[in-house]
Amino acid sequence: MLYKKRIILKLKEFLIERGLFFCSLLSVLITLGIVLVLSFETFEFFKEVPIWKFLTDTQWTPLFVNKHFGILPLLCGTFLTTLIAIGVAAPIGLVSAVYLSEYASLKTRNIVKPLMEILAAVPTVVYGYFALLFVTPLLKQIIPNLSGFNSLSAGVVMGIMIVPLISSLSEDAMRAVPMGLREGAYAVGSNRLQVALRIVLPAALSGITAAFILGISRAIGETMIVAIAAGQQPRLTLNPLVPIQTITAYIVQISLGDTPHGTLEYRTIFACGMSLFILTFILNIFSFKLKKRFQEIYE
Repeated sequence: MLYKKRIILKLKEFLIERGLFFCSLLSVLITLGIVLVLSFETFEFFKEVPIWKFLTDTQWTPLFVNKHFGILPLLCGTFLTTLIAIGVAAPIGLVSAVYLSEYASLKTRNIVKPLMEILAAVPTVVYGYFALLFVTPLLKQIIPNLSGFNSLSAGVVMGIMIVPLISSLSEDAMRAVPMGLREGAYAVGSNRLQVALRIVLPAALSGITAAFILGISRAIGETMIVAIAAGQQPRLTLNPLVPIQTITAYIVQISLGDTPHGTLEYRTIFACGMSLFILTFILNIFSFKLKKRFQEIYE
């Protein structure tokens, strides 16, 4: 009887192990499939459009009669909205992380942190209409020449959206700093603010930087907010008051179904997708390296 139970237990463990292996393998295969599809269609695109022209041309008009395939306007719009977003999210997220880590009581932290993370659960399409119908009219009262579609309101709302990500990850990094460092600082007469700014923040810098990079990666890949609030006009500008177009917004525009499948215009979305994939991949790898280094220091 005991022998049969051991066999059944080993069989269950074997099935669970294989099931977990299959799930992990499936995720890897899906990622490889996405990369292969992007690579194949991007290769077909670059058969007709030189890569140097794609990277250096200052106009993006693939749907016009006079076609240009320079991705610089889309990159400029993407980086502009991302810069505004991180400019909003970084100070708010860092200050809230310092408060939760160094000032808030356990009860307050257990209430405030989940409430803050509710922002991450709001659908991005809701953020998009919030930017278009509330933030833009509000900003127009301060900036009269602000366009109805602009990168400023889209970037501000994107910043609000990524605040929970930066705050949560930064707070985790700060709380991982050994208590001995804090106690040593208090022992020589430092106050709470000095400990937070001069001891905890420098010690958690790698983790905080990784949180910022992940926030930037999240902002670069955002779709619905910029598609709704930023406009559909690719232009090479750093003016946040005028309509722009990001890489993700262009992909949404082409994916609506008006462009014939298999055409050069249709393949532009794969070239843009590959560019976006490479950007976010580099940022995520950099963030992972920083986080790993942070963990090695305190293990």
